[in-house]
Amino acid sequence: MDAIVDHSSVGIMTLCVFDQMRNASILGGFHAAVKGSLPAMSQYITVGGGPYTGFYYAIEGSSQPLLSHVALAVASKLTSALFTAASGWLGWKKQNEEEPTQKQKPKVEPATPLAVRFGLPDSRRHGESICLSPCNTLAGVTDDFGRVMLLDVGRGIAIRMWKGYRDAQLGWVQVSEGRGESSPSAPLPRRHAQFLVIYAPRRGILEVWGTQQGPRVGAFTVGKHCRLLYAGYRLMGVNSVTSQGWQLHTQQVCLFDPATGALRTVTVPFHLALSDKKSERAKDLHLLKRLTTLLKSRELEPDYLESEAQRVLLDIKHPAIKKQALESLLANKNAPVSCLTNITRLLLASLRGKDREAVDEALLQLCSSQLKLLQLYTDIQQLHSTVEASTDAHTKPTEVAGVEEELARVSLILQRYTELTSGSRPSVSFAQDSPDASLSVRGFLSQMECEGEEIRVVPGPDADWTQLGSFLFWGCLTGESPLQKVCDTLQETGISPQHLLSLLLSVWLHREKEVLKKPKAVRHLHTLLTALSSMKGAVESSWDMQCVSPWWQQVRSACVQSQSAAAALLAAIVAHRAAKVNITSLAETKFQSEWEAVSLELEQWAVCVRQLEDVLALQTLLCVAPLKGTPGGATPHCSVKALLEGGRGGIADSVAKWVFRQDLAPERLKDMLQRRGETQRTEQPSQPVLREKSQEDADFNKAAELLVSVCQRFPDSLSPDLLFAHCCWEYVVQWNKYPEEGRYLCCAVEHLKLVSSPHIQLGISSMMWNTFIVKRFSAAAFLMEKVGKAPKDRLCRRDVGMGDGAMTSFLGSCVELLQILMEADSGIEEVTPPELCVEEVWGGAEGPASIVELALEQRGIHYPLVQHHCLLATLLHTAMTFNLRVKPLSLFDSKGKSAFFRELVSIQLMPSGDMDPGLVSLRQEFLLRVLTGWVKTQSEAGTAPASTRLDLESGDETWPSLCLDLGTLLQVNPDILRRHLVCELYNQGLDPRAEQVMLEVEDKDVLGSQLLVLTGQRLSYSLLHTQTQTKPAMELLARLPPTLCTWLKAMDPSELGCPSVPLSQTSRLVSRLIEILPENHGQYSLALHLLEAVEVLQEED
Repeated sequence: MDAIVDHSSVGIMTLCVFDQMRNASILGGFHAAVKGSLPAMSQYITVGGGPYTGFYYAIEGSSQPLLSHVALAVASKLTSALFTAASGWLGWKKQNEEEPTQKQKPKVEPATPLAVRFGLPDSRRHGESICLSPCNTLAGVTDDFGRVMLLDVGRGIAIRMWKGYRDAQLGWVQVSEGRGESSPSAPLPRRHAQFLVIYAPRRGILEVWGTQQGPRVGAFTVGKHCRLLYAGYRLMGVNSVTSQGWQLHTQQVCLFDPATGALRTVTVPFHLALSDKKSERAKDLHLLKRLTTLLKSRELEPDYLESEAQRVLLDIKHPAIKKQALESLLANKNAPVSCLTNITRLLLASLRGKDREAVDEALLQLCSSQLKLLQLYTDIQQLHSTVEASTDAHTKPTEVAGVEEELARVSLILQRYTELTSGSRPSVSFAQDSPDASLSVRGFLSQMECEGEEIRVVPGPDADWTQLGSFLFWGCLTGESPLQKVCDTLQETGISPQHLLSLLLSVWLHREKEVLKKPKAVRHLHTLLTALSSMKGAVESSWDMQCVSPWWQQVRSACVQSQSAAAALLAAIVAHRAAKVNITSLAETKFQSEWEAVSLELEQWAVCVRQLEDVLALQTLLCVAPLKGTPGGATPHCSVKALLEGGRGGIADSVAKWVFRQDLAPERLKDMLQRRGETQRTEQPSQPVLREKSQEDADFNKAAELLVSVCQRFPDSLSPDLLFAHCCWEYVVQWNKYPEEGRYLCCAVEHLKLVSSPHIQLGISSMMWNTFIVKRFSAAAFLMEKVGKAPKDRLCRRDVGMGDGAMTSFLGSCVELLQILMEADSGIEEVTPPELCVEEVWGGAEGPASIVELALEQRGIHYPLVQHHCLLATLLHTAMTFNLRVKPLSLFDSKGKSAFFRELVSIQLMPSGDMDPGLVSLRQEFLLRVLTGWVKTQSEAGTAPASTRLDLESGDETWPSLCLDLGTLLQVNPDILRRHLVCELYNQGLDPRAEQVMLEVEDKDVLGSQLLVLTGQRLSYSLLHTQTQTKPAMELLARLPPTLCTWLKAMDPSELGCPSVPLSQTSRLVSRLIEILPENHGQYSLALHLLEAVEVLQEED
């Protein structure tokens, strides 16, 4: 070529056999030899001048030279490696390393010039650009004459030309056929269409053309300064041969407008490639789009919608598109049922009027089935709109009387349940989700299927199922629709009686509140059940009475799975009566010997009704609203199935959760349970004006009555020990969720104390310790050991997971829990393990083992190890209570430390014998500080306001005795603790309490010496203090003996906690000193002088 402006690499290609033979004969003549294998060639197309378009082919060589090159390369690498190793062995390597290695330049093969094989010669035309299609079959070329030429790359010819596009920019769009557009009989590979995008800047227009001979499918007016962006490239090494079978990869074509900065993409639908004169698909798709737009409009007259939809459906020719249009119309929520019926009937008539072979069978079946469903919807809707009350002509008076007797028996619990559920908290609901909302045609058709002459109900969500059941049966249950006509209509459609029964039970069980407000609904339910049972296929006449009837088993299954306790019980009572009548009528046709088999089905019903009565009583209790300020939460729901699957402890667990929601104190729960077996007293008439507290008491009494009634129904499952055990476990589980709520753990321990069986106590305590307590307990111990004092709030939250106040309460509960554990271990030998029983009707409970069953399986504990932990827990609790500095683990020797936090059932080496005097001294110092802290608390309680005095004194009276008990366990002399307690009480001015403790002191001499110093400090404060010095006091001081005066001046009154003590108390203290000190004591005379001084001061006052 003379000049090349642009080029494109098509890739590797192969000629067909005919083209190869033709080229060989042209080049070599008649006697030319033709190779058997087709050579592979790389094709290149250039545009420019002389010729206008040129085609180049680079023929690849065979594969043998390539393999030889690889073999030579491998051999050279191997030779180089061997030579390098040998040179190292022979000493040549060092010399070679000194020579500078010269990098070899990569060998560049010389270019091979290609000659143009052929081209499109045009001396005056010069090409400007070439754009290859994505599949490498077509190419667009622009020239300086303003023409765009379409080339067939494989054949090397021009197949189309456009004119009037100067400076044109080209791009390609390749589109695959959609799944819904291809016919079902089409092969699996989908078709593809190519469109050429031409942008003419001079005219400011963007056009899209179908190839190869397709029309212009789109034209857009754009700016004159835009730029068409099209990559036009693929992955390196991918060509038209190797890309066969790959999924389509379409390059995106974009138009960039620099004036506005907008970037627009070009998207072409596939059906535009078929829009020629012979194709009707594009027209059908246009009609479908028009119908879709029509259906989306909100305000539309039904007559106009019907006429337009009929015209569109009749104009569409393709069966698949016509089916899609009909489905879109039927799925529209705004189209009335009359409009849908007329359109479907007209379409069905037009299909039946055509030749049988020319009609799509699937479309014909769809029209027929949907028309049948629409007719059923219309019939049911007309029956419900008929003002005709349902009659009970088919119900015998004896059957209704049996139902009325059962209802009278459970009327009281039904009334209580209705009262509690009718006043439930309000909730948000949407109108379209309400069961009262009318079922649309779209919803009805989506839940029904028609196959031939049979109509089936499609299983779906419970809400849709209930809405469909309400549409069919709610008018019958309320007595507003002709019941028998509805049943006859449904029977004629061929719907399975089992599906109708499921729909009836669904609407009955899910609309419980409305059912309870309509007393006559029970009678209508009985009539409906009887009518459905008499349908063909409901109760089989060949049913063997030795087996359970599948029909009635379906009713029982729905009732036991429902969480609507009252509605399920009413349905079971009605079905029980209907089943009894049905079974009796069937048994009359059998032999007399088979009458015994009749009781099998009735026994199943008796058990089911009893279970539902128990569940209703339990659900009524659970519906009691919690008191103000209690945890509260959503009301739990239970069913027979849930209780059976919950195991033997499911019932007690439900009640325990209710106790937690009500926040019942353990003692109040105990009082409730003590009413079991007592006769219920008649309620007193309420006063006209009730206080709030009286209202709370009334609510509490009602809750207590409900709890007692539930316990009477479950005497074994809700025995006191089982209930207290489950309450204990529920509280400790809640405490584990919220550790800051220390009262939850306290309540758990209090519930555990009320369990009478030591075996259950032992097991529950062990499980609580191992599951919830020991981890936090060990963390608290290590934290206090680390900081050496009662930790601050931040450290407690970081290591233990709770604040300092909650941690103090937690340690106190640990002490009580370990004490319960020791007491239970001591009592298990005297009491036999309890036998866990369950009520007869609930004997089929299968599920996880209950808490009590797990508790009875626990192993025994090692008593000394538990006592060892209890001692540590007491020390930790004491240090936290009085905010003392102590390292609790340092108060034990190595044996004691290693025994901590082990399994309580393991036998550990415990401390024994006399303890190290250093440890005993540390223990004694700690206990003395505890007594000092307690005395200070008592002094603060005496001076605190009356409102807080009770809080300060609560539980404090046990601390002195607890310290004495700890002294015995820690090998500390208890008499030292008593003397210290006496001195601290006198130091704080609590002389009456000190005198009581003084009676228990054994070493009076040492105590007398200690109290003598304390007395001197009091007198020194009275005589020598600057603010209290008076003239009589100074005269008295001058008359005192010099030794006494010197001794008083040596005293330090600042050590007194309460220096200003009445002289009468000091005089009584001196008198007590003279009584306990012997006459031969060295300080006896000093005590006498003190007595004289105090008497003189009293006389002057």
